Amino acid sequence: MNHRGKKFVASYSGGKDSLLAIYRAIQMGMEPVALIITFNTDRNESWFHGVPEKVIQEVSKSLNIPIRLIKTSGEEYAQNFEKELLFQKENGVEVCIFGDIDIEEHLEWCTKRCKAVGIEAFFPLWKEERRALVEEFIKVGFKANITVVDTTRLSEKHLGKCLSAKIISSIVLEGADACGENGEYHTFVSDGPLFSYPVPFTYKDKIYSNHYAILPIQAKV
Repeated sequence: MNHRGKKFVASYSGGKDSLLAIYRAIQMGMEPVALIITFNTDRNESWFHGVPEKVIQEVSKSLNIPIRLIKTSGEEYAQNFEKELLFQKENGVEVCIFGDIDIEEHLEWCTKRCKAVGIEAFFPLWKEERRALVEEFIKVGFKANITVVDTTRLSEKHLGKCLSAKIISSIVLEGADACGENGEYHTFVSDGPLFSYPVPFTYKDKIYSNHYAILPIQAKV
């Protein structure tokens, strides 16, 4: 299907897969209207990748793309996501971009949300080889740091590291997925071909939650 010229909104997480999907969509000639990110009202940070609002605002400035926060609890997550998609449709959006690779549950959930409001769900990375995708991400010049590690699948030494060919090899050597698609690690992307300047951020003190080691990020003052 030819998507050239179509206006899109993208489900943005702060991580590498969503940025690569957005990058590919723009390379295909699609026009970004906005990015949307679900924001946990209980923790005051984004769902899943834990990005605080001030850092999200800085990302928006560097990308020169509006980022809209979907402030939601877990109970109203799907409902509020659809509400935002409907708003975007009313502003001319035809497609929502997602960075999922091959997990069918994610495909079904995202497609269902888009179908409910009458826009297309598009997955630019779908069914591609995981390691090849993360290698492409690095090759085109994106910079991502590992902010969360599942210590049952990957050693804590990777926490805070910038993704590189060497780090990916280290991840694979430990038997984890190169792309972290099974939840082995999460990243925050601060620079790359879509950014007009590197997004400044610092780390707070390392914390542990169950079997996860986390380096929370915060805006650099």
